[in-house]
Amino acid sequence: MSTVSNSPTETADAPVLFSQDGPVGRILLNRPKALNALDLVMVDMMMAQLKSWEQDPSVKVVIIEGMGEKAFCAGGDIRGLYDARKVDDEEMLDAFYRREYHLNHYIATYPKPYIALMDGITMGGGVGVSIHGRFRVVTERTLFAMPETGIGFFPDVGGGYFLPRCPGKIGMYLGLTGARIKAADCLYAGLATHGAESAKLDAVKNALASAAWDGDGFAIAEDILNKHETPFGSAPLSEIRSEIDHCFSGNSVAAIFEALRNAASAFGTETLETLLGKSPTSLCVSFEQIRQGGDMSLAEVLNMEYRLSQRMVCKPDLFEGVRAVIVDKDHAPKWQHGDIGQVDPREVAEYFEKLPKDKELNL
Repeated sequence: MSTVSNSPTETADAPVLFSQDGPVGRILLNRPKALNALDLVMVDMMMAQLKSWEQDPSVKVVIIEGMGEKAFCAGGDIRGLYDARKVDDEEMLDAFYRREYHLNHYIATYPKPYIALMDGITMGGGVGVSIHGRFRVVTERTLFAMPETGIGFFPDVGGGYFLPRCPGKIGMYLGLTGARIKAADCLYAGLATHGAESAKLDAVKNALASAAWDGDGFAIAEDILNKHETPFGSAPLSEIRSEIDHCFSGNSVAAIFEALRNAASAFGTETLETLLGKSPTSLCVSFEQIRQGGDMSLAEVLNMEYRLSQRMVCKPDLFEGVRAVIVDKDHAPKWQHGDIGQVDPREVAEYFEKLPKDKELNL
């Protein structure tokens, strides 16, 4: 089936490629060497194209995927944000999160079926442009994580909305630890809607392109995805679910640490060791974000997360975390606080305070 470009001036090395295949609008994240990491240019390109397709009656469904076999999208362009912070480019730091979160919300409310093919690494910002879509397809190559507490940040892009809606305390576990999970766990946790082998994705795209879109588009898309469903077996998370629910049900990060110490199990020991390597401030802020987000709408969560983002980019832990993990790669960050006991609850509360009216996200 032929693919016709929607953007005559688009070049093959553009960071996002758009095309139309019959009734299908296709988004291809095109930075494979950077694992398709999302930057502000890509966010703006996607927003503009999605708005155009929303008004185009010939486009019935939208697919988003990543170039290459390694990654759907490994996250936001953290190095670019690090460089902006280094020169105090506040305008850039404001613009990236503001426009990214607006895109996340727009995807969640998109009036046409939006299908994310999460084939490969799907983390951070990549989660933001996939999980809010109506349909999220994982494959045997999917590797999902929200690893932000390890770089002095928090699981944003709506993490405060989708994490507390995972079964039990799985969302709190994933958000604090940054644990990496595969297809079966994504389906078990409700983070994905369908599974399909990577080799079957072309068949899925062809079926969508050749379908007769003369009824409920969401029902048509779901029927096609159901027909190409691949079972991925039992979820490893289900085997440790009882321990997760027990240890992560505490009313503070300190309570979670204590429960893990008392667990007297491999899970408890390994998970505690993982958490001890994260930013104490990030853990405490993320805990509160996920706790509060369970009772909020997505718009309310993104408004909250925007406030958190603007406070976090001004604090030392994010800068230090990116340095340690991405820039110098010594993996030895020196966090602002030595442990969670040094994090004052009043300090955490300040992250959640409203910004001046003209600085709010205002979703």
